[in-house]
Amino acid sequence: MADEPTRRRVIVRGRVQGVFFRDSTRERARAHGVSGWVSNRADGAVEAVLEGPRDAVERVLRFLATGPPRAQVGEVEISEEKPMGLSGFEVR
Repeated sequence: MADEPTRRRVIVRGRVQGVFFRDSTRERARAHGVSGWVSNRADGAVEAVLEGPRDAVERVLRFLATGPPRAQVGEVEISEEKPMGLSGFEVR
């Protein structure tokens, strides 16, 4: 169902740090009612956990595939996880 809760862990590689990727992800997630977090990784990637209604999570995933204007996304790795009932969205 479109509104059943889902959770995705996403790793985005490319030129994704220092280009407002995390802040843009937080804005997009909040706009769509998606909970979770986003963080820079030591390897240069950005990692995010998205949790919420399936359609809303899919919209944020589509944004992550391209990112904000200065980003250059090279690879997106998505894995499904069991929803944990998160609320709010934070940059870590």
